[in-house]
Parts: sequence; C-alpha cells; structure tokens
Amino acid sequence: MRLQHLHLILALAEAGSLRAAATRLNVTQPALTKSLRQLEEEFGAALVLRMPKGVRLTTAGELLAARAATAVREIERAREEVAWQQRHAQVQAQVSVGVSPAAAIVLMPGALGRLRARWPQVRVNVLDAIYPRALTMVRGGELDLAVGPLPRDGAGRDLRVQPLFDAQQVLVARAGHPLAGAQRLADLEHAAWVVTGPPHGPGDPAHLGFERLGLATPPVTLQCESFATLVALMPSVDVVGIMPAGFFEHYAGPLGLVKLAMQDALPRVTLHAVWRADAPLTAPAARLLDTLEQEALGVRARRI
Repeated sequence: MRLQHLHLILALAEAGSLRAAATRLNVTQPALTKSLRQLEEEFGAALVLRMPKGVRLTTAGELLAARAATAVREIERAREEVAWQQRHAQVQAQVSVGVSPAAAIVLMPGALGRLRARWPQVRVNVLDAIYPRALTMVRGGELDLAVGPLPRDGAGRDLRVQPLFDAQQVLVARAGHPLAGAQRLADLEHAAWVVTGPPHGPGDPAHLGFERLGLATPPVTLQCESFATLVALMPSVDVVGIMPAGFFEHYAGPLGLVKLAMQDALPRVTLHAVWRADAPLTAPAARLLDTLEQEALGVRARRI
C-alpha cells in the first residue's frame, strides 16, 4: 500500500463521490477507480458502496480511513521533524497541545517563554481541552500532548502519562450569594451547583466528599463545558462552583465572584502530561514537554 492509497480513501470519505475525489487528488476518475480496486484487492474487502448519488465507505472503509488519517498526520509530522533537524527554514515545525484551565494559567506561560527563548522556530497550537475530549484527540493524533487532570480510572495503557503538579481547588459563588459565607460542606448540601467539564470530574461536586460526611450530594442545576462560560454566567446566577485556585485568582475575582472560606479540606487535582505510547514524540513536542516539566518543578518548589 502506498501513501497515495491513504490519500485516496480519505478523499473518498470527505468528498462522497469518485468524481469529486479524483478532482481533489488531481487524477482522472479511471485512474482513481483502478487504485481503489487495487486497494480493495489488497485488503480483501469492499471499501466503498456505490450509491445513486455518489459513494460512501463500508465499515471496512471507515476503519481504514480512521487509520489512514492518523498515518498521514504522522507522516506530515515526520517531514516537519526532518526539516527541523536539518534546519530548513522554509518549513516551520509545529506542536499541538490541549490544556486544562489550570495548566493554561500555571504552566503554559512560563513553558512557552522557555520554548520561545530556545526554539523560536516552533509554532505552538494551544487548544482548550480536557478529558475525555483531550484524550480522544491525543489518540487520534490531533494533539501531540494533553495537559490536565485524568479520569478516575486513568488514561489507558495506550497513553503515556507524566504527573506534573497538584492544583488546589476552591469553591466559588457570586458576591451577594446567600451562601457566600458558607464554611462547611454541610452548609452547601442543598445549594444549587454548577458543573464544569465531565461528570465526576474535578468540576463536579460529587467528588468533594459529601457522602463521606453523611451528606447528600447536592443538586446540579447548571452545566458548563468551558470555564469561559462559567465565569460569564456565575456573576448573575445563584450557584456554587468549583475551579482551580489559580484560575480564580487570575480571572474570577474581578468578575464579581468570591471564594468561599471553607474549613473542610478540599481535594487537590493532579495535572498530567499525556501522549501516545505507540509513537515517539516529535522533536518540538519533546521540547515542549521538557519546558512543561521545568515549569512544574518550579511550581512544586514554590509550594514546599
């Protein structure tokens, strides 16, 4: 199987017709049909179904397309890395990283400063992403690295994990909230809560230990996918939320939110760097991981 076969199956998946795929690949339709037939013979399975208005991939074709997308991305990254190693100025090395809010605030500014000082040619694509989306994107090759918390059952054996530092969480409400003076979880048993991120994740009150204290887990009345949505809504809604202390200090205070002075201990959340176990990091990604680890070391030292 050749690289052109990988591009062929991806073009068919995206275009939905032989003619459009041939145009996209700049080949004739008979040539594309011949290559498709060779590919189907090689795999011993039909890869597309002819429809009245085009084609669609069979189950086998969809499986191949998913693998092909990852393989093409890896080949492109290999080209970038070779260009990096040979210092070809016309090709800019890139690294994509997904970060949680705490990682974005505490680690990324310093890590990017270190990276820029030593390797200014690297272009860094930073995405807001936490699990499960971040892990899915790492597995699919869309992200070189993800930095943030992990699910309770871990990341899985197909991913490598490097702990970086523990982030303290705080409870937050709008200034003037009737429970803004709460100091115990028992005071918040019947409060309305907002969840940020995945269920049972760091932004879910279910993990704060209400049951351990003999209390009922409080009701959730609002769910936000991002912290940007959270801080936009909380100043005008009577809910209690959870966020990393660093995020509150940087953004939430000036927006009319207050930190609850809790006497009950709140859990700390470990942030990890995560990448695929079956493929080596590119040179730019490895360098970014180095700077993240250096920043995390400094964070841990400051908190001793």
